[in-house]
Amino acid sequence: MALEGRALWREAPGETPVWVDGTWTWEDGRLHRVTGPGEGRDRDEAVPACWIVPGMVDVHCHIGIGPSGPVGREEQERQALADRDSGVLAVRDCGVPVDDSWVQGRPDLPVLVRSGRHIARPKRYTRGLAVELEDPGDLPGEVLRQARAGDGWVKLVGDWIDRAGGAESDLDPLWPREILRDAVAAAHEEGARVAVHCFSHRVVDDLLEAGVDDIEHGTGMDDDQMAEAAARGVMVTPTLVQVELFGSFADQAGRRYPRYAATMRAMHRERRAHAERLFGSGVWILPGMDAGGYQPHGELARELALWSRAGMSPDRILAHATWRARDALRVDSLQEGARADLLVLDSDPTADPGARAGPRAVVLGGRVVVGG
Repeated sequence: MALEGRALWREAPGETPVWVDGTWTWEDGRLHRVTGPGEGRDRDEAVPACWIVPGMVDVHCHIGIGPSGPVGREEQERQALADRDSGVLAVRDCGVPVDDSWVQGRPDLPVLVRSGRHIARPKRYTRGLAVELEDPGDLPGEVLRQARAGDGWVKLVGDWIDRAGGAESDLDPLWPREILRDAVAAAHEEGARVAVHCFSHRVVDDLLEAGVDDIEHGTGMDDDQMAEAAARGVMVTPTLVQVELFGSFADQAGRRYPRYAATMRAMHRERRAHAERLFGSGVWILPGMDAGGYQPHGELARELALWSRAGMSPDRILAHATWRARDALRVDSLQEGARADLLVLDSDPTADPGARAGPRAVVLGGRVVVGG
């Protein structure tokens, strides 16, 4: 199959992709640039037949979790197909209590990067999802086990409400800093990276000092912590669609845990201003919507719409949702010989952000799985 249009193309690994006009084809699922009459035109010289961009990514996704907890293979397949049909062609599961590795054997489903199970303390995370450690000192060993069970990522729960405090209960760190540091070092020695659930302000300094790789949510980060994260190359996945629910979380907790409720309401109230500061901080932002549980799969467009509302420009959204996120997961973008995972759009996604949400075609591994 040959496709003529304007592609967000990378000439060599590690380079920043640029828009290139030309003809593109794939063979055995691998992408190739073909010299043709469209090649080399200036971007503003003519309107191309289509725009070609790398498949989008959801790095905070749970294929295997539903509203009531773990789900079986049939529902896992529905979740993966919903992601794929929306243009999300690579996902990081970011922690599931089931074995979803079978997805990796299905060429018609998104590329799946697995993180093993969440690691938490007893009664300090959603029931039934995490490996729960009575002794915090066991964390480095469990991290090593989960690193070997996953695909280069481990998922920790960094903070959660400690209900043992009664009415004074609030978001508190789960791990002493020195143990957290040893656990992150164990993951890195195994060649794995560490993503950490983090709502509160209190735990962020511990995470930065421990050397974690990705902070999930990050709603409590202040400006100094954002600057430090940017300097250290720590990624942040803001999951703004999940933050929209903080008001309802506060309402549910209100009478029994008023201090926790006040914390969640404050973060909900400041959510847009916080996102604006985060997006302007220089931190490497990753796209994820915490699909599975509270959020349905296949709706990354809602997350990206909130990014836009918080001031991120369409070209930055496109970059962070496609090639920059693919770089974070070490998955191919559009370049010679790369796996042909791409979206074919009818209009320029930097001028028409809605183009991403309605691709003309979705191509996965060189197979047209949506559209024509």
